[in-house]
Amino acid sequence: MGRQPPVLRLFSKAVGGACATMLAVSLLVYLTLEFNGADVAAKVLGPFSAPDQRYAWMREHGYLEPLVLRYLRWLANFVAGNWGTSTYYKEDILALVAPRLASSSILAAGALIVIVPFSIVLGVISGVSEGSALDRAVSSAAILATSLPEFASAALLTALLVFWLNWLPGTSTMSTGFSWRELVLPIAVLSLSSAGYIARITRASIIDVMASPFVHTARMKGCSWRRVVLRHALRHALIAPVTLVLLQIPWILSNVVIVEVFFAYKGLGTLLYEASLNSDIRLIEACSMVSVIAVVSTQVLADVIHGRLNPRIAPWADDALRSRA
Repeated sequence: MGRQPPVLRLFSKAVGGACATMLAVSLLVYLTLEFNGADVAAKVLGPFSAPDQRYAWMREHGYLEPLVLRYLRWLANFVAGNWGTSTYYKEDILALVAPRLASSSILAAGALIVIVPFSIVLGVISGVSEGSALDRAVSSAAILATSLPEFASAALLTALLVFWLNWLPGTSTMSTGFSWRELVLPIAVLSLSSAGYIARITRASIIDVMASPFVHTARMKGCSWRRVVLRHALRHALIAPVTLVLLQIPWILSNVVIVEVFFAYKGLGTLLYEASLNSDIRLIEACSMVSVIAVVSTQVLADVIHGRLNPRIAPWADDALRSRA
């Protein structure tokens, strides 16, 4: 059997690293939440439960066994889809998490749809007009958007678009069914910081590429400015922004908790927040692991795409793959 193609080798290495990362994080999550079985019993049964009740609960649920066996059993059940029952919602956790994950995915997808074209176009416009008033305006707006934390931008946009202009609803509960108007504010808040950051990176990449010898050669050969930018400079300048877009997904997932709670949006972030408030350990573990899987999966995709765009600096590329670059 012949050797695997470089892309498959790159993918297999990325997946191997992702599995090791998820295993390490799963161990950390489990140890953080379930290292002391007595604390787990107290949180499940309540602070006023009797010691003999807690002991009986620990014996029934296997918390008297060694920690390693408990972790391996929990991990096997999680992989098999047996995530247990929520102590707060009294529902099967997998059935509870699935619709919330779909709701959060809508927010994340909407944010990416806004971030990618908006930030790249602004970055390119700013980069090709370096030093102009337009460049300074775009750069200032990008810095402002990047510097604003999510809770501040959420409050600012709510004050402007809800209370002052009365254009949009202030909450996103979807109580009357799916509504695009209720998604505008959460998506806008999620998009602002990432869009500003990617626009700045795109601007820097464009400026660097426009100073390259091949761009000057194309100009001397009579190529139009538009052709030089779109056909030559842009292709090389987009390597960093395209990879950065995928790396922004973990940032979006981490901030979705703030945005969902602020706008009362029923997503995975709100579910994790409510589980934390009510000490629902199994639900916290499930939400945490789903988030880890989503983050690590996007990192694998980012590594593979980066390896295809620029194999010489891909984090998972080997010498054979780099030699073909």
